[in-house]
Formats: sequence, structure tokens, C-alpha cells
Amino acid sequence: DEDMADQFLSEARAYVKAHKTQPFFLYYALQQPHVPRTPHQRFVGSSGMGPRGDVIVEADWCIGEFIKTLEAEGLLENTLIIFSSDNGPVVDDGYHDNSIEKLGDHKPAGVLRGGKYSLFEAGTRVPFITYWKGTIKPGISDALVSQLDLLSSIATLVGSTEKGKDSENLLDTFLGKSNIGRNEVILEATSRTAFRKGDWAMIPPYKGRRVNTWVNIELGNDSIYQLYHLKTDIEQQINLAQSRPEILTEMITAYERILEQ
Repeated sequence: DEDMADQFLSEARAYVKAHKTQPFFLYYALQQPHVPRTPHQRFVGSSGMGPRGDVIVEADWCIGEFIKTLEAEGLLENTLIIFSSDNGPVVDDGYHDNSIEKLGDHKPAGVLRGGKYSLFEAGTRVPFITYWKGTIKPGISDALVSQLDLLSSIATLVGSTEKGKDSENLLDTFLGKSNIGRNEVILEATSRTAFRKGDWAMIPPYKGRRVNTWVNIELGNDSIYQLYHLKTDIEQQINLAQSRPEILTEMITAYERILEQ
């Protein structure tokens, strides 16, 4: 397993070199830092945070080496690079690799509530970076987007009229030309769904345990509706479902309308 990162990087480089004279799409899925965390010997001890920290260093190195390949082949200024994740953070996911003991004061989710498996923001708000040398200016966007929007947006980029289901064309947003994202999005974690609309987040009632004790993460389950105003309460500590019934009704109506479709 410790050779997987090098093997994946080698294959990704080979693909680029084989297709550099024509338009190409490459989905490069890093196995690091997913469990089981198996850093190559070159990276063992590199972070001081155990295997979890070491494989994050290794993943960072792989991305850097891949970008060097694009640059060496003269493709960096003609390639849109998108870096993202499939879910929020989890530290101890069933392997005894000292990930919690070595974590120190670092909080992978920052101030966000929850984590992987959770309907709270830390479960569904994931890293998302777009990079295109010479085209995208560095900056931060607060636009609400979904990975589904990549389908229609990339189609537009390459001149196609194809559209993905539930996918919006947010190409200008991804290229940093606009700060306007989508107005609403369905959130999902372990087959449960919630709803974001503007600065509001609504989680319907769900049965089941509130905390996944295996990984010590709040799941978002509760016997009542939860309503949070993320602009003023990004930590999702104040449930406004009772004090803002008009907003809750609006959110439920919009949410159910989407589900019915």
C-alpha cells in the first residue's frame, strides 16, 4: 500500500504526456489521506503527527509533482485544475494510527460543527479550489456551489450544450469572474438529506443516535427541526426553528418541492 501514491502519480503523469496534444479530462483520485493510512517510507515521520499527518504531506507532494508535470509539458496555462473532497474531516476512522493522540490543538473542521457522516456544515462543506494559471486570479469566494455544477459548467467551457441533471452552469463563478452561486442545494450524509438556501440551513427531524461514538462526530439527528442562520452563526449553535417560523416554513416548502421532483 505504501507504493500506491507513487503508482497513481506515475499513471496520472503518463496520461497527461500521452494526451497532451489534444483536449483531455483526467480524474485523479488520491488514496491519501484515506484509511488505511500508509505513507511511503520517504514521508514517515515527516509531519510529527503520525501516519495521518504523514500521508497529508505525501498527498501535498503528489499534487505538487503533478503540477510540475503540467508545467514541464507546457500545459499549465491551458489546464483548469479542480481540487476537492468527498466529505468533511474524520480523524480516527477505525484504525489505531495515533491520529487523535498526535492531533494536538489542530481542529480539522475549524469552527464548523460535525464532520464526516454529519448533516452539519463540517460534514457537507468541503474543500474546493479552482486553479488556472493566468486565467483565475487568486481569491476567496463565498458563493454556494455543488460539485454537481461542474457537469454543466465544464460542458459550457468546452462548448457543449449538454447539461447535467440538477447541475447549474456556474462557470464564471468557478473562474473567479462572479461571486454569484446557486440559491439552494440539497445536502446529503449517509442517505439523510438537509437543505441550504442562501445563508440558511435546515435539518429535518431524524431518528437515531445524535453522535456517532465510533468517530465522536455529531450526525445532525434530532427529534425537532433545526434551523441555523450561517451568516451570524457559522458554528450552528443557535436553533432558530421556533423563533423564526416563517423562515422554517419557507425552507420546508422549498425542500419538499425539490424532493417531490
